[in-house]
Amino acid sequence: MTDRPITKHSWAGPKPTLDAGQTFLSEFMDEAAVSFRPLPGPDGLAPVEGSPEADDGDWLLEYYAYSDIDIHGVEARLAAFLEALGLDWGVVRREGSETLPETNWVQYSLEGLGLVEVGRFVLYGTHDEGKAPSSDSIISIRIDANQAFGTGHHPTTFGCLSMLDRFAGAPPTRALDLGCGSGVLAIAAAKLWGIHIHGVDIDPTSVDIARENARLNGVRDLTSFDVADGPMHAAVLGVAPFDFVFANILAGPLVEFAPGMGEIMAAGGRVLLAGLMAEQENGVRDAYSAAGFKLINRLPPATPVGDPAHPPQHPVWPILLFVKV
Repeated sequence: MTDRPITKHSWAGPKPTLDAGQTFLSEFMDEAAVSFRPLPGPDGLAPVEGSPEADDGDWLLEYYAYSDIDIHGVEARLAAFLEALGLDWGVVRREGSETLPETNWVQYSLEGLGLVEVGRFVLYGTHDEGKAPSSDSIISIRIDANQAFGTGHHPTTFGCLSMLDRFAGAPPTRALDLGCGSGVLAIAAAKLWGIHIHGVDIDPTSVDIARENARLNGVRDLTSFDVADGPMHAAVLGVAPFDFVFANILAGPLVEFAPGMGEIMAAGGRVLLAGLMAEQENGVRDAYSAAGFKLINRLPPATPVGDPAHPPQHPVWPILLFVKV
């Protein structure tokens, strides 16, 4: 790849809006990287992430992309994405743009991604291969940043891996990764359970990358990947029913797919859902309840804060586990 100039675009605003913005930019924009952090307070010090001061204050979103990108087009797509989530891009202020020295952007973005350790899973990129721990109790997964969603660094992927880790001793007989992206969850499940995992995605590029990642991780014979636009696609129906499905996508498709999920699941089968935001959780729960599912677990648990009369404080990206009843 030839070196090309990079421009850093910056925005500041409320954490929920920019957190959703970073998800869009990091997962749906090719060959780019994102930085997201709390802005310093009046004392010049940045609050600790996770503290009330950080959650209530403004955050900075920095988007590094090739300088010839149409940033106004990116902002228009970003605004539409946020509107679908019930968020307003209009509350965000543009902090400016800065052209950086020419560099190999793919290598630059890879160097910013460290190891991800979730339970027995360790995810690493090629640049960190020598740093990945090795033992019989560790499941190592090589996933490099590329055009497909999923290196393990986003909270939704992290949460799904954490939930999968809890089922190490209870393997299903047939599992589906719906919206497989880079294939990280399918690969993790295949290595964890030693069973065949079927993955589908609406994006042909993601399917190709998932197949290659499965080969690199030694589970090509335990996985299969196809292009499909939902649970009622022939590529899914042809291998149903399933007793475990994981879908790390977005709230809209999760709700849309709920009836179809009910059709492809075996009685007692589990569905692991991620990609929704906290404010979308009730809608997703209602859709799956109507489709014959019962919520049996949630990560992280909702915990009351302060006065017990106040509603629980939910994380931004809940992980939901349902069972087909």
